Amino acid sequence: MTSRSCGRSTRRLCATKPTRTGVESNRDANETRSRHVKITAIRAREILDSRGNPTVEVDVSLEGGAFGRAAVPSGASTGVREALELRDGDTARYGGKGVRRAVANVNTEIAAALVNRELDQRALDGAMVALDATPTKSRLGANALLGVSMAALKAAAAARGVPLYRHIRDLCKGSRFTLPVPMMNILNGGAHADSSVDFQEFMVMPVGTPSFAEALRTGAEIFHALRGILKKRGQSTGVGDEGGFAPNLKSNRNAVEVVLEAIDAAGMTAGRDVYLALDVASSELWDGKTRRYRFKKSGEPDRTSEQMVQLFEDWLRQFPIASIEDGLAESDWEGWQLLTRNVGQRVQLVGDDVFVTNPEILKRGIDDKVGNALLVKLNQIGTVTETLDAMALAQGAGYATIVSHRSGETEDSTIADLAVGTASGQIKTGSASRTDRVCKYNQLLRIEEELGRDAVYAGRPAIRSLAQ
Repeated sequence: MTSRSCGRSTRRLCATKPTRTGVESNRDANETRSRHVKITAIRAREILDSRGNPTVEVDVSLEGGAFGRAAVPSGASTGVREALELRDGDTARYGGKGVRRAVANVNTEIAAALVNRELDQRALDGAMVALDATPTKSRLGANALLGVSMAALKAAAAARGVPLYRHIRDLCKGSRFTLPVPMMNILNGGAHADSSVDFQEFMVMPVGTPSFAEALRTGAEIFHALRGILKKRGQSTGVGDEGGFAPNLKSNRNAVEVVLEAIDAAGMTAGRDVYLALDVASSELWDGKTRRYRFKKSGEPDRTSEQMVQLFEDWLRQFPIASIEDGLAESDWEGWQLLTRNVGQRVQLVGDDVFVTNPEILKRGIDDKVGNALLVKLNQIGTVTETLDAMALAQGAGYATIVSHRSGETEDSTIADLAVGTASGQIKTGSASRTDRVCKYNQLLRIEEELGRDAVYAGRPAIRSLAQ
């Protein structure tokens, strides 16, 4: 991969030991100064996410005037082992989805524990995890903890006077900046759209461009080509939660064929300039009682784990697919092992629900040879430190890492900086529509411009199966 591993240890933030230089010594000194700055105030509030649901926003202020603000995303299809966001449950207000309890926990218990402490990311996150004292952060709420953790990360960068991506790179002891390949969601199905398509996301990955800016242009042009094709056929051009179109197509295969048609219409070559990526979200299809995958929306026959694996093998022979996310359900561990054995050398197999950005679960997956890539979602685990630890573990084991948004997003663009600072190599942040998605792409454009000749676009080598 072009992206540099953050390291193998999960005991320290991306704890590698590069050769020290004068620049690195200055960086370490600067980072140390930020750790000696005290937190002076923590304040949370309730705001709305991109689906009109409440979420938590947090401000962290430091002595000297440095300040960080972060807003927490929320998922639609969630893994059962994810850290738990705290909702009010008051049906008379926002249908029970209010977050006043989480906000109150930040403004009282968490603030009382952290204000006047020196800002050190690992120590701060560890203190909040200990304060919550539940395996899934359910007492104080993962949305409360993550809001503080992200805001503190931004405040620390401000205190050092460096961009957020540089601060993250320094936490990881990294040596380069990598602009990620976008997994651009242009067609939605499953839980993200009211359509007849079972699979949740059909994405394009522009791996053949020289820069992120050109990759984004490629994805946007394919998106607009798809709009034209759908409009010509009398299909809806309304978009789903993540900005992709949600047409009423007759099958999952038909969705792939339409995306390939859009790539061609945009003047690109599928399998050379652009590859396909799928998010099957199989946990949404899984029937635990019958141990079969049910295709309720399209009406296709139910499938066993073995039949799902066969389906993917067939598709890989027919279509230029580079990545399959959640091809099997999170509880279908043996099915995942079969999938990895059969196609793991030919395609990127991304674990989302199956790993939930949790280092302990990921470690088991690595040992059992489940998947070969980790989808990274900050709110699945609930703190920045644990997220970086999961990424370090994955990269150290040779797994790819894909930094990801959630279906309920905000104007917060932290994940763009996270992708660059950790040299993850790939980012999944929706389509070329909806400001809650595009703001991440725009931040990546700014970062690439600022880095100039130091910017490296991950491109084809970011996906191991394509680099072979």
